[in-house]
Amino acid sequence: MKKLIITAAVCALVSGAAIADQGPWMVRARAVNLDMANKDSTGLGLSVNNKTIPEIDVSYFINKNVAVELVLTVPQKQTVSSSALAADIGTFKHLPPTVTLQYHFDNFTGFTPYVGAGVNYTKITQTHLLNGDATLDSHSWGSAFQAGVDFPIDKNLSFNIDVKKVNLKTDVYVSGVNSGTLKLNPLLVGVGIGYRY
Repeated sequence: MKKLIITAAVCALVSGAAIADQGPWMVRARAVNLDMANKDSTGLGLSVNNKTIPEIDVSYFINKNVAVELVLTVPQKQTVSSSALAADIGTFKHLPPTVTLQYHFDNFTGFTPYVGAGVNYTKITQTHLLNGDATLDSHSWGSAFQAGVDFPIDKNLSFNIDVKKVNLKTDVYVSGVNSGTLKLNPLLVGVGIGYRY
């Protein structure tokens, strides 16, 4: 991560300020580390693994400061572990599109920081837990908060660092009975490249 930040700083110094008169669209490709909070109230000591995932983001700039961003990825398979049972108890898949409204600050030289807030919807599928004796709620709605910075490389390209906190939780059902809530609330730290057109 330190090397990526140093690279971004060098790119910013070489390129200088971002060039004006850009188009309203930006597409970014990021590698994102998904770090789960894993707060469990079931008594099973449930936790979901952390992983690095691909991410594609499409932004539309309403004006030079305000943008709407749609965050997309492919369905992700996660492993669920139980500290009470001292074992992995199964897997599930989730698809977590997120929409944020962003404000981009334009009074900095060589980089453009931004903040954002929005909503996440996570669809949970293919749940296989405790040999079929346990399942998860199939969807989750939650807030999402975001901060990041773009370092311009040239007129269209930029290097991006992005941090998001997403509120994501699901009820856990064991033998058809609601046994508590698993709050994943992941922190997502991503780096990538953006193209503005």
